[in-house]
Amino acid sequence: MSKALLDRFLSRAVRQGRLGIVFADGSADTYGTDAQGFPDIVLRFTDDRVPRDIVMDPRLGAAEAFIDGRLLIAEGDVMGLVTLLRANNAWDKGGDIGRPNPLKRLINRASFAAEQVNNRLGAKQNVAHHYDIGNDLYALMLDDEHWQYSCAYWPQENMKLGEAQAAKLAHIANKLALSPGHTVLDIGCGWGGMAIHLAKHHDVRVTGVTLSEEQAALARERVAAAGVADTVDIVLQDYRDTAASGRKFDRIVSVGMFEHVGRAQFETFFEACANLLEDDGVMLLHTIGRMGRPGTTDAFTRKYIFPGGYIPALSETLAASEKFRLIAADVETLRLHYARTIRQWYANCMANRDAIVALHDERFFRMWTFYLAGAATVFEHGSMCNYQIQYIRSRHSLPITRDYLLAGD
Repeated sequence: MSKALLDRFLSRAVRQGRLGIVFADGSADTYGTDAQGFPDIVLRFTDDRVPRDIVMDPRLGAAEAFIDGRLLIAEGDVMGLVTLLRANNAWDKGGDIGRPNPLKRLINRASFAAEQVNNRLGAKQNVAHHYDIGNDLYALMLDDEHWQYSCAYWPQENMKLGEAQAAKLAHIANKLALSPGHTVLDIGCGWGGMAIHLAKHHDVRVTGVTLSEEQAALARERVAAAGVADTVDIVLQDYRDTAASGRKFDRIVSVGMFEHVGRAQFETFFEACANLLEDDGVMLLHTIGRMGRPGTTDAFTRKYIFPGGYIPALSETLAASEKFRLIAADVETLRLHYARTIRQWYANCMANRDAIVALHDERFFRMWTFYLAGAATVFEHGSMCNYQIQYIRSRHSLPITRDYLLAGD
């Protein structure tokens, strides 16, 4: 029965490109037809439960079968597999990889709702789940120069990853409209790349806050090595506690952190930012976002990657921020920049496979590369993008045209 249901699902899901499947009993089927730009993939199932697991929940079921070594990729790789499925069902054209069955969908929604509370203790635990797995892994995956674990900016196609990350830092700095002596708060400062860039190139004082102990320790080392320890302070602190301290900043920047806030905390986040920002201040929020309506976080991402996280739609982000009279002065949608970034991370992980397996194990490597493949392709064919939203509290804070952004490039 599960085999027949899987056949029906794949017959609809794969039309261009070819997907071959060798089942545990030795039988085989092929789906789709050869098409330029679409990969050819061959899978082998090691037991007869794999079809059932995929039918029950196409995303999580396939992911866990791959992670557990029960779904083997005989020809191609996991990036090719996920690309084949997503490219055949592009969100732009009304498609989707496939939803869980009704029972799984109900359980997933209930679990998602429970995880969205994201109080201080939960937020720290969730951050540790992803960022405290060890800096050595990220050293093998990220750019050497800036250690940026967020979407790069690709004004030219032939750029190296480090160059594209430098372009992202400069692009954001332009939007902050910095002047020497400004105080800047970096919410979710990561390994300090943004703080170091702003201090070195714009003569400002930066306070970076993070909940990751691993990130904070290395960020402080990198700040000292860059020679900006006198103007950059890295603090292990929840942004809510920063706001409660009563401090004010001329500028606020937050890159790749809002995704971890949780929908229930959106208003708390923006209220804190409004209180932290000087009356004539400027804030730049860089976040992954949904191009469509609000939704829920898929079960694989919640379980293995970002527990408590949620990718916001632009509508709900602006609805939360407007309650605190934060004016959205500029909104930019980065559509394919993150896909290109993540494919570079994936290539780095594949090149460093043995080292990553030695740090963790084969199962972790399969989980991590499945995550990267899914992430890259959802920006190419799914509903995800990046938003850069520039906020001000006073309409007089910035020039009334956008020319100043171009002048900084």
